[in-house]
Amino acid sequence: MASPTDTNRFFRARVIAITDLTPSFRRFTFGGDDLADYGDPGFDQRVKIVFPTRSIDLNAMPTGEDWYARWRDLPEDQRPPFRTYTTRYVRNERCEVDVDMVSHDVLGPASDWIARAQVGDEVLIFAPTRAHTGVSYGIDFVPPAQVESILLAGDETAAPAIAAILEQLPADATGVVALEVPHIGDLAYLPHHPGFEYRVGARDAGARHGHLVSSVTDAAAHLAPAGRGADVEEVDIDTDILWEVPRTAKGGAALKSARLYAWLAGEAGAIKALRRHLVAERGVDRRAVAFMGYWRLGRAEN
Repeated sequence: MASPTDTNRFFRARVIAITDLTPSFRRFTFGGDDLADYGDPGFDQRVKIVFPTRSIDLNAMPTGEDWYARWRDLPEDQRPPFRTYTTRYVRNERCEVDVDMVSHDVLGPASDWIARAQVGDEVLIFAPTRAHTGVSYGIDFVPPAQVESILLAGDETAAPAIAAILEQLPADATGVVALEVPHIGDLAYLPHHPGFEYRVGARDAGARHGHLVSSVTDAAAHLAPAGRGADVEEVDIDTDILWEVPRTAKGGAALKSARLYAWLAGEAGAIKALRRHLVAERGVDRRAVAFMGYWRLGRAEN
C-alpha cells in the first residue's frame, strides 16, 4: 500500500498501441488525458494494473484511499484482478505510458488479458503522480551511494525492471546482469550498458531457473567478498512473501558504501536459494542485498 510519503492514485488508461518486442515481451502503450499527471520516480518503480475480466468490469474496482480494504471486502468472484508491473517509459507531454508485460500461455486473468487485448481496451493503473515527493517505496533498487559492483538478477518477470535500472544507471557503473528468459528470441530484450557483463540464458530446453541460479552463483564467486556467512531466517514461501529491501528509517540505502549491491527478483523458490547463497554462504552483507520473490509456480498473485 502507499506510504504517507507517496502520492499515488488510480489512472484510467486505454491501450493505444501493442508492440511485440520479442517472443515473450509485449509492450503496451497506454494513453489518455489523465496520464499527464502520471509520475515517474525512476528505476524499478512498481505499479499495480487492474484488469477487466470477461465477467468483472473495471468499474467494480474501489479507487478511494481505502481501496485495498474495500477490495478485500468484496466477494472473491467480484474482485477485479490486479498484478504488479514496472513503468518502462512515461511521456507526460503526450499523455502516454509504456508497460512491458510477459506474454505466455493463459494461466490466469492477467495472461488472458495480455493474450486478447486490443487497441481501445482500458485498464486502471495505480501509480505515483507527478506531485510525488520524498522516498518512493515502490522503488526497490536502493543501492549505497558508493558501490563497486552491482548484481542484477531475475527471470522474465523481472526483466522490465532490470531494463529500466540499466537505462538509468550512470555509464561508469559496473556489474553483472544474470537473466533467465523463456526463449532464445528473448535474449535481445535488455538494453546495453557498457559497464555490465551480461549472462542471459534461454530456458527453451533447460530446467526452469537452472541458468539463473548457476549464473548468480558464478558471478558471486568474483563479485562477492570472501567472508564468513551469516545465518538467515528461512521463509516458508508457500505461506509467506520473500521480500526484503534494506532501507534506513527514512527510506534511503541501508549502507553508505559496499563492495557489492545485489538486486534479485523473480520466482520465490529461486530467489530463496540465491538469498541463502549470497548471504549465508558467500558472506554478503544482507543490508546490501534486495530480495523479491514475488511469485510462485502454479499460483496467481495479486
